[in-house]
Formats: sequence, structure tokens, C-alpha cells
Amino acid sequence: MNIAIGTTDLLILSLYLIGVVIFGSWVGGKQNNLSDYLLGGKTLPWWAILGSIVATETSTVTFLSVPGIAFEPGGNLQFLQLALGFIVGRFLVILFLLPLYFRGEIYSAYEVFKKRFGGTTERTASFAFIVMRTLADGLRLYLTALVLEKVVGIPLSACIIVIGIGTIIYTCLGGMKSVVWNDCLQFVIYIAGAIFAFGVIIQALPHGWSDYQQFAVSHHKWTMFNFDWNLSNKYTFWAGLIGGLFLSMATHGADQLMIQRYLGARSQKDAAKALGISGFVVFIQFALFLLLGIGLAAFYDAFPPQIAFQKTDEVFATFIIDNLPVGIKGLTLAAVFAAAMSTLSSSLSSTTSALVNDFYLPLSSTTKKPSELVKISRLFTALFGVAQITVGIASQSISESVVGNVFSIAAISTGLILGIFFLATFSKQASQASALIGFLVGLITVLYVAFGLKGQIAWPWYTLIGATTVFVVGIAGSIFLPQVKQVPED
Repeated sequence: MNIAIGTTDLLILSLYLIGVVIFGSWVGGKQNNLSDYLLGGKTLPWWAILGSIVATETSTVTFLSVPGIAFEPGGNLQFLQLALGFIVGRFLVILFLLPLYFRGEIYSAYEVFKKRFGGTTERTASFAFIVMRTLADGLRLYLTALVLEKVVGIPLSACIIVIGIGTIIYTCLGGMKSVVWNDCLQFVIYIAGAIFAFGVIIQALPHGWSDYQQFAVSHHKWTMFNFDWNLSNKYTFWAGLIGGLFLSMATHGADQLMIQRYLGARSQKDAAKALGISGFVVFIQFALFLLLGIGLAAFYDAFPPQIAFQKTDEVFATFIIDNLPVGIKGLTLAAVFAAAMSTLSSSLSSTTSALVNDFYLPLSSTTKKPSELVKISRLFTALFGVAQITVGIASQSISESVVGNVFSIAAISTGLILGIFFLATFSKQASQASALIGFLVGLITVLYVAFGLKGQIAWPWYTLIGATTVFVVGIAGSIFLPQVKQVPED
């Protein structure tokens, strides 16, 4: 076995992974019912939810792939245009969608559809979320395992299994409280790791900051805005503002992964505060990772690698292993896993919540005790973990940057669900039949755009296309279809 790091760093990394499991299991406390297990008993402070929101959307994809965007030839700061749309989208969620989740006692985002349209719409949206979330986070698990493979030299599939099992254990034992508090801890760790790595890069350059600045200027790395209307270019101002706006509304307003956090807040006001501030934190975070990518480009321009990089996703991970000092290397690698496990644990909790509340409870013929429901939820959590591991192992054939694949999957699925939320919010005439027809036509349309027109329309537009199609077709369907009053199912 070819281990790429020393004993000290390997010990630090191992202790971190073990510590996360122990801490997560302890901080979650005892869960007596579904509210405790899935919502943290609705006692979570707004700043903890803020940290959890940011950490959850900052997976290893962000930590490793975003620096690669600025590193590659022609790469610059244009990715930040997407973050501008993210900020605007969050405030629209606070204004239009967040109030929906604080009307009554709900555990799943899609229970809103049950009250407005009926159980079939609820389960359709929930199923789409579960499938796409499992696929996207299986890809995230794969990218994290790539780092572990480089570090310890064990087969990639074994790395995927190790990380997956560790995340399953602390999510199962600690529930939502474990997820949120671990997210906060992991946010601090990965940000500290990124800042330290940036400092090492600047110090390693012959003339420090002067070399960094000169390289960035000569290679046009400071370019941030591109006002081109080319729909195939994913890094334009319009794709970032409009596409990012709709993507953020979808991921943060129509995705159980985030909504589960809001429902765990003490009040709607706390949830709104956490969500609104998170957009600015994410912008700063993206900026940090892109500046880090520019630094990596300057470093490897001054000190060319012996072997050319096959993927830009590999650059930061390679730098960590080859150039950071002993001890710090282990901590920074821990930051990589921190980013990964925060997202993966959140995914396991949210898909479990969706399955239990949108499928198991409505379709179950027997009433379960609260303690029995917690046990069943833990079982579902473990099964979803196994599903993510399976996707991660199957992802080894991917050749493109993982960040594009993950964002594409998110944009396709969440846009469709966002369209149904628009119907529920802005149309009194839309029925379950028109909503489902809109969903079906939207799915066909966005899949055609993504795969039939591959490369002609960039992924930031997928959410807008999907949501608009669902809404327009749903409105049209409500005109021509007979109006049938929906009675929510039990």
C-alpha cells in the first residue's frame, strides 16, 4: 500500500474521522420522536442553521472543483456571477416560499403539495428529489474518495465505502442535531484549511504576493463579468444572475435538503435570517476558493508538476499532499472530508425525511409508536447511505469536471419542483392533474435540453427552463382540464 502522507498526518486524519463520528453521535442526544430525529426538536439557533446551510452546499465538489475552475487556462472569477444570482434567489425564497413551510406542522417540503393538490403530486415531487439527490451526492462521495485514494493508496471503491459508512453511522445515531452541529464544526475546519493553503502558496512563490498579482493580471484572472448572451456559456452575467437566481430558489426554496433546516429553526424569522445571510457567506467563500485556484495556477506556473494533471479536480488535492507541512497537511485533508461529510450527512437525513413523511407514513396501514418511527428512519438512513456508496462506485467512469455534473443534476430536478411551487403559490385554478402534466412536460423538455441539445445551452439555464415549463403548462392545463377539488390524502 503506497501511503502519500506521513504517520503524523495520517494519525490526524484518522482521529478526525473517528472524532466526527463520536461527536455526531454524542451531540445528537436521545431522539424520542420524529421531530427530534428529523428536525432537531425545532430548537436550533439561527447561526447554527446558517453554518449548516453553507456547509451543506459546500461539498468536496466546491472545495476541490471550484479552485480548478480558476486554475485552468482561461479560468478567472466569472464563476462568482453565479453567486450573485444565489443571493437574489435566497431573498425571493424568504419572501414567497418560506412562509409556506411555517403554516402548520410539517416535516417535508412536499407536504405543501399534499395540502394544495393531493398526495400524488406530493409523492411525485418527493420521488424526484430522492432520486436526484442520491445521484448528485453519490458523485460528491466519489470525488472525496479520489482524495483518500491519493492519500492512503487503497482502491477507490474501498475509499468510497469507508467514507460512506462513517457518514452513515453518525447520521443514524445523532439525527438532525448531529448533522447541523457537525456542519458548523466542519465549516470552520474547511475554511481554515483553505486560508492556510492560500498562505502557503503565497509564501512559496519567489516574490510572494507580487508574483501572484502579476500572474493574475498577465493571465486575465481578475475578469469577473461577461455580458455575452451566448446560452452555451455557463459563466456569463445573465446565466449567473438569472440562472443562479432560479437555481438558488430551487435548491433553497424547493429542496428538502435545505428546507429541513428551516423547519428545525425556532421560528420563521430565525430561518429567514440564516437563509438571507448565507448568500453573502457563500459569495465570500466562492471568492476564496477561486483566489486559491489562481494561486495554484501561479504556483504550478513557477514550479511545473512532474506529471500533467488529467482533471482540474485533482490540482488542489495534489498540492495539499505534496506541499503542505506535516500536521497542517493532515488538518487540511480533514477539511476536504469535512466538506464532504457535511453534505452527505445532510443528504441522508433529508432523503430519509422525504421517504418517511411522503411515502411511509401516508401509505402505512398501521400506526407506529414514536420510538418505532425513529428506528425505521435510521434504517432508511442506512439504506440511502448504501445507495450513495453504490452511485459513488459507479461514478468512476466519469471524465468531466464533477462540479458540472452535480450542478446539472440539481438544476434539472429542482427546477421541476420549483415550477410546482410556483403553481401552488400563484395559481388558484391549477389542479393536481394540471400540476402533474406540467411536471411531465417539464421533465421531457429539460432532459431534451440537457441531453438532446448537449452543449448548446449551459446548465445554469436548466432550472429556469424546467420551472417555467412546468408553470406555463400547468396554467394552460388548468384552463382546459376540468377543475376537480383536491382532497388531501391521509
